[in-house]
Parts: sequence; C-alpha cells; structure tokens
Amino acid sequence: MRLLFDFLPVVAFFVVYKFFGIYIATAAAIVISLFQVISYWLKHRSLPSIQLMSLILILLFGGSTLLFHNELFIKWKPTVLYWLLAFAALISQYFAKKPLIQRLLETNITLPRPVWSSLNRNWVIFFTLMGGMNLWIAYSFDTNTWVNFKLFGFLGITFIFILIQAIYLGRYIQSDEKT
Repeated sequence: MRLLFDFLPVVAFFVVYKFFGIYIATAAAIVISLFQVISYWLKHRSLPSIQLMSLILILLFGGSTLLFHNELFIKWKPTVLYWLLAFAALISQYFAKKPLIQRLLETNITLPRPVWSSLNRNWVIFFTLMGGMNLWIAYSFDTNTWVNFKLFGFLGITFIFILIQAIYLGRYIQSDEKT
C-alpha cells in the first residue's frame, strides 16, 4: 500500500496530463504531493528525507513550470531528483559511516560491508543513468512520449534493476532455516 501511496503523484500526473495537458497535470502533482507529505506527517510525525526532497523539487520545478509556462522545468525535476540521490549515495560511500543504501535497507537484510559498498555503487550508477536518460527523452522526443516514458519506462527499468539487485544479493542473504 505504501508503494502505491508513493507513486500517487506520478500516476496522477500521468492521468491528468492525458485529459488536461502538462500544466494542469503539473498543478495536480503539486497538490497531491503536498497532500501526501501532510498526511504522512500527520500519521507519523516525521518525514522521510526522500519525500521531503521530492516535495521541494516538485514545488520548485512544478512551480517554475506554471509560473513561466515552460514545460522544460517539470521535465528537469526527475533528473535533479535522480542526480541528488546519486550524489547523496556517492558522498555516503566515502564520508559517512555507512553507505546510503545500507542505512535504508539494513533493518531488512544483513550483508558484508563490501557488498553494501557494491550495492551502493550500483545505485549511484543507476540514478546517474536514469537522470541522463530523462534528459535525453525530454529533449529528443515530444512531451507525450516523455510523460509515457516517465510512468511506464522509468517504472519498468526501476523494477528490472531492483530484480537484478535482488538476484545479486540472493547469494549473500543467509536463511534462518536449518536444512
């Protein structure tokens, strides 16, 4: 259920775009993102950093899109988010006690330090490439193609990447069952 809640602004953006265009879709994404953050805050009395960062970016880039009536601002938002995540993961690799991915996942799985570093590096590369791919799609294709790829392409690529990472991690995860 949390995953659906997290993707609500993207799905709403897509649906509203199909009926009303980029500017109304951008406004809808801003409103839904605000609703999302406020409801999360009311329920948990805290906010995940990624959710706060995403809200700030949608307010900044979405607001600029509406203010200047220029769709390129909203098209840049995913790239900036991906590259900020890549930068944060990269910095954590060298200057933090634990890589970012380890801090996010260590409550669910236990891995050796070198595997955490490798996994973190993979995510840095993934986020960097996704940001570049977003710009390529935004500047090489029409807005309709970009919107479709934003929902289906990025979601599909992310799912495949997570699946590959899960297969990679499978050999390091210890089962609690005795055979």
